[in-house]
Amino acid sequence: MSEPPDPVPRAFLGVETSVTGQRWVSRLDQAGQNRALAISQVHGLPDLISRVLAGRGVQQEDAIAFLDPTIRSLMPDPDKLTDCRKAAVRIADAIARQERVAIFGDYDVDGAASSAILYRLLTHFGVTAEIYIPDRIFEGYGPNPGAIDKLIDNGAVLIVTVDCGSTSHESLQRARTRGIDVVVIDHHQVSGELPPTVALVNPNREDDLSGQGHLCAAGVVMLVLVNLLRVLRERGDLRAGSFDLLSHLDIVALATVCDVVPLKGLNRAYVVKGLIAARHMKNPGLAALFRKAGLSGPVTPYHFGFLVGPRINAGGRIGDAALGSRLLTLDDSNEADAIAARLDELNRERQAIEQVMLMEAQAEALAEYGNGDGASVIVTARENWHPGIVGLLAARLKESFRRPAFAISFDLNGRGTGSGRSIAGFDIGKVVRAAVEEGLLVKGGGHAMAAGLTVERANLGRLRHFLEERAARTVHDLVAAETVKIDGALAASGATIELIDRLEQAGPYGSGHPQPIFAIPAHRVRDVRQIGTDHVKVTLEGQDGARLDAIAFRAFQTPLGDFLLASRGMTIHLAGSLSADIWQGTRRVQLRILDAARAL
Repeated sequence: MSEPPDPVPRAFLGVETSVTGQRWVSRLDQAGQNRALAISQVHGLPDLISRVLAGRGVQQEDAIAFLDPTIRSLMPDPDKLTDCRKAAVRIADAIARQERVAIFGDYDVDGAASSAILYRLLTHFGVTAEIYIPDRIFEGYGPNPGAIDKLIDNGAVLIVTVDCGSTSHESLQRARTRGIDVVVIDHHQVSGELPPTVALVNPNREDDLSGQGHLCAAGVVMLVLVNLLRVLRERGDLRAGSFDLLSHLDIVALATVCDVVPLKGLNRAYVVKGLIAARHMKNPGLAALFRKAGLSGPVTPYHFGFLVGPRINAGGRIGDAALGSRLLTLDDSNEADAIAARLDELNRERQAIEQVMLMEAQAEALAEYGNGDGASVIVTARENWHPGIVGLLAARLKESFRRPAFAISFDLNGRGTGSGRSIAGFDIGKVVRAAVEEGLLVKGGGHAMAAGLTVERANLGRLRHFLEERAARTVHDLVAAETVKIDGALAASGATIELIDRLEQAGPYGSGHPQPIFAIPAHRVRDVRQIGTDHVKVTLEGQDGARLDAIAFRAFQTPLGDFLLASRGMTIHLAGSLSADIWQGTRRVQLRILDAARAL
């Protein structure tokens, strides 16, 4: 006899359908509430903090350790990663022989950070190393035979690819034919036959049982370098103790946040300890970017993801792809300031281009799909789009339509370069690889939440049909089941800096470790107005007269923004996350509004 299905949870505050069309529910089921109570009683933690921990799967016995993650306790034995020891030995040999090493990296933040960490270690040991970042538009992703030849002709005896290379069969065969060793350090999904290498370290290869598939490339590089220093110590190299690997956790944390990998296990320790390192501003490149971005207050994951990351990525999207990795390797503050200024300029150019492209993409999507209710996957394409920005378009379209989305830029020869972004529960990388196997794509790959592809215009219609067919049932079920998971209810008077400080201990928040969402029940909208180009600012007032500043980002001319602007003087429910807004040196509590509903 089968067990009865779980009862449908009651709507939080009775909100069955919010302004954004979602149902509000408590993040905690009964078992979760019992776990939260145990955490609170045993460890003396505040109720809200205990609910946040329980809502993210933390057990009562692990709560205190969770609040203070350490690299030592969460670092696996690097030897458990397939080929990690082989990679460490080969790089140690390069150090011993003082061979010239070429580092081939990807053109995003993870690639830049991975390249920079490896470069810093090699040069510390006197090795002549160079970093090669391909041009996104002219060379595409990963190693290409022309670049491999160039590096070998320039004297490279060992090539190490970071954040790429797992599927680069032709290019790595070129290196082998020319008698040059290659080590691949990557994290992208890979299946089937692997390319020829001395070592291929990728926790997502099919024969890797390390359980570290959630790491970004920089996180994997760290494990290889831990193993490398171990090998050097075993060989009696006294210099192994002179390189402070942990001091570079700031750029590992940067990569971990910007690559949107799950913040669990070792990733969480990387970010917690990396934020501490970043606050010391020991990396001149990072410090220069923070100055250029106008950072005030201590570094947070937000600053990595929304201030530094976009500026580094701007080089790879529309400028010189090597600027980011070079910046992170610098010790000269003046040179760092110059590169940071150039990246800041490129980022402003990127924003202007993106704004125009986004208007075109949204217009095309609305014409093709209406409000998106009937579509499973949004696919937009144009000839005049900048191929370096299509990933950002896909992300924005996914946010707008709450569905997986692709944006594709076609060149004059009818070949399109595209990027896709997905919603939780739908593996977009898997579907793209299936499209390659069906012959619909020239090439393509990625992971669960993001993918890249190359497609001929003649196959665009077939690709749309294939994606729709593969996604229809799954995506519609996921969208229909969308809810806003509430961690607890909070009044304006309870939203304090002290609470935010306690919440930060349970962080950092991001992929796989979601930002706590609190309901602000039955508060009066005392003031509301548009600020900037598309944000909506709200001042809330509780029944006791306490006030709370709130903001809905990019909400102008959306259902949420329209509702807020029409709610002046009304009492409404809101759902959002808390942050400390720093104004003129003073920390103030601010609610980031994610949803709203009428208070019945």
